[in-house]
Amino acid sequence: MMKKNLALILMFILILSSVMVGCSSDKTASKETKDGKTTLKVTVWNYDTTPEFKALFEAYEKANPNVKIEPVDIEAAQYDQKLTTMLAGNDDSDILTMKNLIGYSNYAYRGQLKDMTEYAKSLDGEKYLGTLDYMKDDQGKIFALPYRNDFWVLYYNKKLFDQAGVKYPENLTWDEYKETAKKLTSGSGDTKVYGAYNHVWRSITNATAAAQEVGKPDAIIKGDYSFLANMYKVFRGMQDDKSVLDYGTAKSTNTTYASQFETEKAAMLPMGTWYMAGVLNSKNAGKTNVDWAIAPLPQTAKGEVKSWGSPTAFAVNKNAAHSKEAEKFVKWASGEEGAKVVAGVGVVPAYRTEEINNIYFNLAGMPNDELSKKAFSPDFVNIEMPMNKNSAAIDQVLNEEHDLIMIGENSIDKGIKEMGERVKSEVLK
Repeated sequence: MMKKNLALILMFILILSSVMVGCSSDKTASKETKDGKTTLKVTVWNYDTTPEFKALFEAYEKANPNVKIEPVDIEAAQYDQKLTTMLAGNDDSDILTMKNLIGYSNYAYRGQLKDMTEYAKSLDGEKYLGTLDYMKDDQGKIFALPYRNDFWVLYYNKKLFDQAGVKYPENLTWDEYKETAKKLTSGSGDTKVYGAYNHVWRSITNATAAAQEVGKPDAIIKGDYSFLANMYKVFRGMQDDKSVLDYGTAKSTNTTYASQFETEKAAMLPMGTWYMAGVLNSKNAGKTNVDWAIAPLPQTAKGEVKSWGSPTAFAVNKNAAHSKEAEKFVKWASGEEGAKVVAGVGVVPAYRTEEINNIYFNLAGMPNDELSKKAFSPDFVNIEMPMNKNSAAIDQVLNEEHDLIMIGENSIDKGIKEMGERVKSEVLK
């Protein structure tokens, strides 16, 4: 009987050991494909039209022939909603792309990302132009490393400026931008050319005012929005002048900023630096003939050029199937080698040196004039929305009230008052 019991015990131990090894291998060992490669799954959005993803993945696979990268492609508009659902279901995708700091805040505060703080401390923060600080939570911890860092500039159509006999927008205030748009507006109906196109995102007014009127990254989450009044007066005034497509039409027809600029329906476009790659690719593909360049973002007052932006980052899923390999990719993509690849497709990397800048501006078709280079180096870049546990909820309120102001449902003063009261009562209570 004792021998039988001993045999049963040994068999149980062997079974338990094999189960534990199997469970461990799912999370720590590299699951190999038939050709012996480790497959890393990376969540992305709009893979076919976001050039840096394919470029980074192919470059990394070339440098690491034992790795195959599999993009998990999600529609951009649904990205954070879908990723939130995936992570709630314990999805084991290895690398998660952080589209913005709002989504990043949610995932980090939920404990869904691997802590990268110690490695981040070893990096040269100056070469990341402050973006590493943007990734810190209220305890100073970092859970994602930025590989891209976009900020806002003013795109303009040189041909339309030349035809109207208007000087290129070298150092505009917002009031001058408004007046310049009036001068550039011509035609009517289907042939109308607007002086500018102001996209429907609330950040164009909100984040610009936070950067230029206040100059502090946390201005947008404090609950006092009186500093937004001047920007709303400019943008509402342009609608009244009919020098821009009105907000309601742009929103209801899902108008894209690319279509307005690339079909030459708008002479000026305030937009992020990520669009440089987009318009460059469209020109190279023969989809547009727009003669374009960039200038500094218009300012509240003459002087320093103040812009705003947000980093895009890679994080390792806390539940990653291949955590070590995933971390290796994130470090590579956010460092010098990844920056060279990103700059090489016309996207602004987070890691910046003179060599990286030269790669960027030496691309065929990239504007190389002094005004464009000046726009590429603003004096100050504020963060669009800081990492904060309340960021998503505040963003929702501001978006709703922004809509009501821009369609004229609320006056500017009433809308700004509603923003503050709702943020304080619904979010900061």
